[in-house]
Amino acid sequence: MPMPNVKITMVDKVLEIIAPHLCSGCQKIGSPLCDHCKYDIIEMPFEACLLCLEPTSVGICIEHNKSYKNAWIVGERTGTLQRLIGGFKFQNMKAAARNLAQLLDERLPELPANTLIIPIPTAPSHVRERGYDHLLLIARYFAQYRQLAISPVLKRASTATQHTASRQTRLEQAKSAFRLSDTIDPDVPYLLLDDVITTGSTIDEASRLLSMSGAKTVWVGALARQPLD
Repeated sequence: MPMPNVKITMVDKVLEIIAPHLCSGCQKIGSPLCDHCKYDIIEMPFEACLLCLEPTSVGICIEHNKSYKNAWIVGERTGTLQRLIGGFKFQNMKAAARNLAQLLDERLPELPANTLIIPIPTAPSHVRERGYDHLLLIARYFAQYRQLAISPVLKRASTATQHTASRQTRLEQAKSAFRLSDTIDPDVPYLLLDDVITTGSTIDEASRLLSMSGAKTVWVGALARQPLD
């Protein structure tokens, strides 16, 4: 599969000049995330089970039998990371995609060269609102950094959104959220990419679907973990 091409349009370049971004942490002019604030995030990674918060370096402890083996998460959705994700998703701060992909690149270990990246598909209504699939954009930058390929095998099977849904609603929605558009290669590792993990129902269902279809190795990479209020 050919490497995805991330294009920086002339409009993007002009906007960076006439309306430069402020750092989501220190408000320094120039980028949605300055180097200093980036390393502040990197130095405090989320190293606990995303379900029970027991300490672990692989994101999921042995008490939970899941279809994914490891889950690497950049950090808690607080402070600078929260503002960076929020600006990207809800304030059309498209340039932050590169910063978020860099954070994933710093957080995840070296992966096999045949690893396929599968971004969790964004709800169509959110793509229309933003004008782009925010998670796919992050995945494209991350794929460039790692010289890995993106697989479009995971598709949305419903139009339901989870932004304001309760825990029980999220769990029910996840059961019918996805479908596969192609066959799964059992000898290839698959990396599911998500932005924010709350209940874990989305990655749980996506990884279960991949495993049931033949995937032997499924990993998860995510930007943030956020408890459901």
